[in-house]
Amino acid sequence: MAEDQEQSDKTEDPTQRHLDQAVEHGDVVKSQEVSTWFVIGAGTLALSVFGSSSSASITTIMRGLLANSWAYRADGSALTRLTASICAEILAAVGVPFLLLLIAAIAGNVIQHRLVWSTESLSPKFSKVSPMAGFKRLFSKQALANFIKGLLKLTLVGTVLAMQLWPERDRLEALVSTDPAAILPLSLALTLNLLGTVVAILFVIAAADYLFQYRQWYERQKMTLKEIKDEFKETEGDPKIKARIRQLRVGRMRKRMMAAVPGATVVITNPTHYAIALKYERGMNAPLCLAKGTDRIALKIREVATEAGVPVVENPPLARTLYATVEIDQEIPPEHYKAVAEVVGYVMRLKKAWQ
Repeated sequence: MAEDQEQSDKTEDPTQRHLDQAVEHGDVVKSQEVSTWFVIGAGTLALSVFGSSSSASITTIMRGLLANSWAYRADGSALTRLTASICAEILAAVGVPFLLLLIAAIAGNVIQHRLVWSTESLSPKFSKVSPMAGFKRLFSKQALANFIKGLLKLTLVGTVLAMQLWPERDRLEALVSTDPAAILPLSLALTLNLLGTVVAILFVIAAADYLFQYRQWYERQKMTLKEIKDEFKETEGDPKIKARIRQLRVGRMRKRMMAAVPGATVVITNPTHYAIALKYERGMNAPLCLAKGTDRIALKIREVATEAGVPVVENPPLARTLYATVEIDQEIPPEHYKAVAEVVGYVMRLKKAWQ
């Protein structure tokens, strides 16, 4: 009941980080039907390509064994060597088909998810041996879905195969009186035909089952609002702490600006919304922005400049333009040289006049 309540609280889509962690812990999308389809498909391919050659090789081995049975020693180590020799020859005859089946079994898992090395699924858990947990799993939605899926698969495959074999009933009855040498090719052709049908049906079933398993896995990975907030704090940091750090940085920057205003050559204003403090001395490439601000900060810059005796010049268009284009401790852009030069020249003439 508690698990159902906890799952019902998970209403938010999982983050990519949460999905990656689930995969790393061994919780991946896995459809057994996809793996089965790969193995049966590979078996059908191996039978169609290597069936004749492998059966011919095994037939040759068996014929040689029976024809020369009188020459083989079956006592002591000789029997061991004979058995090893026969096994090696049979393995060589069926080695490639079995290798193809092995590759298909691995591919059936790799195509669903990347290779994951995790021991978490092997770690002992009480839920794995708990009778109550086992009873819940036995009657869970997943178990019901697997039962219905198996029943439908058995019914569908059985019906299609029965429909395919029914037209061949007369030929199958005739096999009783057919030469044994002709039975094998006929059986091989019929088996391949049936397997081809099975592979086609299982492909549809595997695709549908993978989509179902993926949806189940995705629903299982959903998160609560608290989990999302906790993950955000882990990855991005606590928003309150980040806001406090940002506030401290802004405060230090303002103090540094205000401390630099008395050394400015001129403060250009809007007159009430913008204020830009510029410094220019002979030998500098261009005027330097010491401070800038809007509204209350602009008012504070003007107050500090007035107290320090720095000239304050009203030029609304230039103040707005400089505020948008120049940053603190940067030189003004070349396109504003002429306008700023006029203001600086005006300030210089005022200073000379007062002197």
